[in-house]
Amino acid sequence: MLIYRRTGNLRAVQLLLGHSKIESTVRYLGIEVDDAIEIAEKIDI
Repeated sequence: MLIYRRTGNLRAVQLLLGHSKIESTVRYLGIEVDDAIEIAEKIDI
């Protein structure tokens, strides 16, 4: 997803996709769960 590649904002992608769990977004994007969770914790929307 372009938004994630440009911003690295996993939480924004999660909200846009309507996922209740960050794990669903991670699977959608094809990135590592631990890396994604670490990124998501650093960004607040």
